[in-house]
Amino acid sequence: MEAKYNISVVVPLYNEAESLPELYDWIVRVMQAHGFTYEIIFVNDGSTDASWQVIEGLAKKDACVHGIKFRRNYGKSPALFCGFRAAQGSVVITMDADLQDSPDEIPELYRMITEEGYDLVSGYKQKRYDPLSKTIPTKLFNATARRVSGIKNLHDFNCGLKAYRIDVVKNIEVYGEMHRYIPYLAKNAGFAKIGEKVVHHQARKFGKTKFGGLNRFVNGYLDLLSLWFMDSFGLKPMHVFGFLGSIMFFLGFVAVVVVGAIKLVALSNGTPAPLVTSSPYFYIALTTMILGTQLFVAGFLGELISRNAEGRNDYKIEKEV
Repeated sequence: MEAKYNISVVVPLYNEAESLPELYDWIVRVMQAHGFTYEIIFVNDGSTDASWQVIEGLAKKDACVHGIKFRRNYGKSPALFCGFRAAQGSVVITMDADLQDSPDEIPELYRMITEEGYDLVSGYKQKRYDPLSKTIPTKLFNATARRVSGIKNLHDFNCGLKAYRIDVVKNIEVYGEMHRYIPYLAKNAGFAKIGEKVVHHQARKFGKTKFGGLNRFVNGYLDLLSLWFMDSFGLKPMHVFGFLGSIMFFLGFVAVVVVGAIKLVALSNGTPAPLVTSSPYFYIALTTMILGTQLFVAGFLGELISRNAEGRNDYKIEKEV
């Protein structure tokens, strides 16, 4: 698409009324100092404080400010999705609204996209001001994400400060809680040049974090598993379910044959033989065959659904002539 601005800054937020005026002034100061044309898109994710009133006030005095208001709290991923859909800049910058991300990083992020040819540049908060209860699980989480995604050069997948080429945000779908894995989504969509920049991390100035709790890490791993499966087998479910089902059915069938053969050998030799049904291996084999059949049927049904899905041929085309 043809860009209207040099930069679109997308800021998802929830109850950040105190920090918004300072964040706005800081972004404008940086943009004007470097001569960028820009827009600032604040996405109000169902805030219960005065955040929307602050955004309305900023929009009245500055035409570069755009606001999107959700009726309720949906989460960061839907907020980013709507911000990406509205963005019209050649480079899209995302940052959190809590003043922990520095707008002073924007010019260098912009340069890396426009001059070095990166599709996506992710911030890396090497020195953090978060408690150990957050930093240690984050390190474990990022190590797992690097391993599963194959993006070895990223240290902080979940950093809110990122820069994107406009084509990237228009060709990925951020849903659920997938904002943690935007680099992985971009890679799966064919945008392979992904870089990293060490960025300054500031201590929170107002309020408290909105993303605490153990469930964020549990959900994070479940989302990563889901994304890996969809990337590997989403369009070919029969390959995994059918394969596992066939293996289990075959092993169960062989086990049943062995149990039956032992019984027949004993009968042919005229020796007493226990009932087939008295052997625990018979029931294990039977259960394995049933599970194998169910897995195979699940793969077959998944294949039918995939072939008839609306987005089955949703391939990302970079150019047409």
